[in-house]
Amino acid sequence: MRRKTRIPPSPLPQREGVDPVRVRLPVEGAWATVREHLVERLSGAGDGVVDRMLAAGQVVGADGRAVAPDAAFVPGMFVWFHRELPDEVRVPFPLEVVYRDEHIVVVDKPHFLATTPRGSHITETALARLRRELGVPTLSAAHRLDRLTAGLLLFTVRPEERGAYQALFRDRRVRKEYEAVAPYDPALALPRTVRSRIVKERGVLAAREVEGEPNAVSRVELVEHRSVANAGRGRYRLVPATGQTHQLRVHMNALGVPILGDPLYPVVTGPVPAGDFGRPLQLLARSLEFTDPVTGAEHRFRSGRVLRAWMSYDGWAAGQ
Repeated sequence: MRRKTRIPPSPLPQREGVDPVRVRLPVEGAWATVREHLVERLSGAGDGVVDRMLAAGQVVGADGRAVAPDAAFVPGMFVWFHRELPDEVRVPFPLEVVYRDEHIVVVDKPHFLATTPRGSHITETALARLRRELGVPTLSAAHRLDRLTAGLLLFTVRPEERGAYQALFRDRRVRKEYEAVAPYDPALALPRTVRSRIVKERGVLAAREVEGEPNAVSRVELVEHRSVANAGRGRYRLVPATGQTHQLRVHMNALGVPILGDPLYPVVTGPVPAGDFGRPLQLLARSLEFTDPVTGAEHRFRSGRVLRAWMSYDGWAAGQ
């Protein structure tokens, strides 16, 4: 049995709440130097980026010492560096702490704020912002919400406990309830349970339903509706039994009532540009319920947010 490689602690501190990048050099390869491997591996970073980082001493080994530009390639070696932080448009909405103890932090995330650093969203993420605002660098996300979805998120405080909380979501031991505003169709029989197979391909914005064994299950209920004269919309309770990417958005679209403000379903209009906060996706992670795997406490959390298209459709439609 192959022994699991021990990952040494990072010799670099976080920057703006963002962890440094860790790279493990491959066990096998024809590179003569660390530089050669990094230039190949980070080819998308741009010409000269690796050379500039090495010359400035920004790439370090496990001992915290700078890796020399001509350092020999050592199979299995770990190196760390900070990525260049992009200029980001600040998401001008608060990240509200709902609950906090020595083990977890539960927050009510606004629309447009990504959960964790990825792609062009790095410092303007719930994780990085929380680390900065709370002064807790060990915070980690136990699960994720789409950037466009608002609502409840669970973060862990202690690295050694993270796996126990992530297992709650992996093993479906968390009851999650969402709320959405979408068109009202009097011919649509609800409540119902929607089952389908959803696939999401890397590099493709929208997920899609395909033939095959269902891997996505959602309960859809109509809570109330308003007349056609008043935009003909409904307020829905959505209870996912699984966690496929965009599952609720795909299922609502398949029922003929796509969630208001969705830039992907039924028609892909592209990702919402940074700085465009006018018409948020009307989807909210309303509640989380679970038994704490560390303390045994029964937790029930509920978002206090209101979906704007339900309270003031005209204002939401006008991007106000």
